[in-house]
Amino acid sequence: MNTTTSTTEKLSPVELQFMADTVAGLKASPKFMQSKYFYDAHGDSLFQQIMDMDEYYLTNAEMDILKNYSEEIAKLISAENTAFDLIELGAGDATKSIHLLRALVARELEFSYLPVDISAHVIGDLEDNLPRQLPSLDIKGLNGDYLDMLGKVSSFSGRRKVVLFMGANIGNMNADQAVKFCAELKQSLAKGDLLIIGFDLKKDPRQILAAYNDAAGITSAFNLNLLERINRELDGDFNLGSFEHYASYDPGTGSCKSYLISLTDQLVHIGENETIQFSAHEPIFMEISQKYSIEEIEALAAGSGFRCQQHFFDENNYFADSIWVVDEHSAQVP
Repeated sequence: MNTTTSTTEKLSPVELQFMADTVAGLKASPKFMQSKYFYDAHGDSLFQQIMDMDEYYLTNAEMDILKNYSEEIAKLISAENTAFDLIELGAGDATKSIHLLRALVARELEFSYLPVDISAHVIGDLEDNLPRQLPSLDIKGLNGDYLDMLGKVSSFSGRRKVVLFMGANIGNMNADQAVKFCAELKQSLAKGDLLIIGFDLKKDPRQILAAYNDAAGITSAFNLNLLERINRELDGDFNLGSFEHYASYDPGTGSCKSYLISLTDQLVHIGENETIQFSAHEPIFMEISQKYSIEEIEALAAGSGFRCQQHFFDENNYFADSIWVVDEHSAQVP
């Protein structure tokens, strides 16, 4: 009797999905990865280092908004004076959103904080750490995809919803994907619900490119870590030294894109059955970081069924946190 256990038989359902998405992307033409898989424990750590880089202006810009305008944002949220669920999509370590949480707790509002993240490691840290900083905070972490978890919350809670989608996470989608995502998000919301969404604004192209091509090579390590994760979790044999990080920015479209470039003709194996062929100089598309104008932000809101209520800016006008509302005047998206 053959008792050998194959690679796929040893994988969990989450790992099987990771395998399926990875193989599908690498067999596509052109090749691509799904950026949500960047965030294992080491990826989380590397991204924290990215946010601390001098070149990565986004963190400080949005932090400036949250430090200076959390009271005003909390006032907007509490205007209806009803209980609500505060759902943060892609919560990370909550170092920015904690300013808003403090402002809401100080108002003694009735709300639950429901952080959503694809990384179970992140959710565990939030559930451990935030109650120490805000003992009265009602927190329940949700590990999974954004829209799945938002739908789950909507199914078990009829309270008003305030959704946070910050950190320019919307920029990880192209224009069509962003409209589709926001329209689908709205389907889980009701009249009067709010979406607070962060956008990196168009600015000096050299400043933008430097944020994704840092001198210390941390962004490169972050991208290459996904190959290392495939090796570890999916029994791959990527040679990390045979790939190189490359970033580009198009100021016309506002698209900043990251790639891994194969430095040679090579074969890579994943598990027992998958072989991926790379040509020298062939790119793997890793991630987009879309930049917006205010006019494009407002068009996205209207095009996906929201009404743009207000923008909050950092002192340099690098970044905007935009308040969108669902109401009877919102366009209906088919």
